[in-house]
Amino acid sequence: MRHTLFLLCFLLVSIGFSQNTAVSSNEKLVFTAAYNMSGLMTDLAEVTMETSPVKTSKTTLLKLKCTATTYSKWDSFFKIRDLYESYVNMNSLTPYLHKRDINEGGYYKFMQYKFKHKSNIAESTKRKKAKVGGFYEENKNLSIGSSTIDIVTTIYKMRNLDLSQASTNKTFTFNVLFDNTEFKVSAVYKGKETIKTQIGSKECHKLAISINNSSVLSGSNDNLIWLTADANKIPVFAKFKIPVGNGELKIKSASGLKN
Repeated sequence: MRHTLFLLCFLLVSIGFSQNTAVSSNEKLVFTAAYNMSGLMTDLAEVTMETSPVKTSKTTLLKLKCTATTYSKWDSFFKIRDLYESYVNMNSLTPYLHKRDINEGGYYKFMQYKFKHKSNIAESTKRKKAKVGGFYEENKNLSIGSSTIDIVTTIYKMRNLDLSQASTNKTFTFNVLFDNTEFKVSAVYKGKETIKTQIGSKECHKLAISINNSSVLSGSNDNLIWLTADANKIPVFAKFKIPVGNGELKIKSASGLKN
């Protein structure tokens, strides 16, 4: 479960982005994360996705914040306290800074990327616990593609896809930087489907997700995401399968929506 939020986020990825018309600057989405334990799908954690404006000396950026926290009754079994943050352009959602601070079952890692888009470089900082106590830090300059972004930014860009004219089995791809490696994510459009959620019955776009050259996700059609088929394209339900099991992400509440 070390990459818990990462796995959930990868279920929310595809391409076809235009300007931001779907995400407001004060939105809050809350989800329940469940995992199959001994054949029973069990609610283990709460995942929250929030946006807020951040003023700098030159402009105003949009802060994208994702957290994952186990419910207190599970903390003694496997405590999760994960924080992901990205600072992006308000309109294009181009990322300038990404931070990832994870603490899962005693495993700790901090990652930061400063995106230098004009030179196709990401300045990377990695901090982990050392084997003999304390921490060690590693700094690198990574060569990246012109459209490469971080995982949190990808979630929000995905919601600006134009899926209204997408044909069944149309495939989209995107490049995502994670753990100092670029991954190519493929999303196959599976049409529309109406599902029941805690925020009501929703007509949704259904996408199947896979990661090229990675064993993070298993199965060809076992990793699915449902986005509301409206102007907000909220992720309301996701199913994922990994080598050690499978789980779900279910929406609990949505507020501050743009449309």
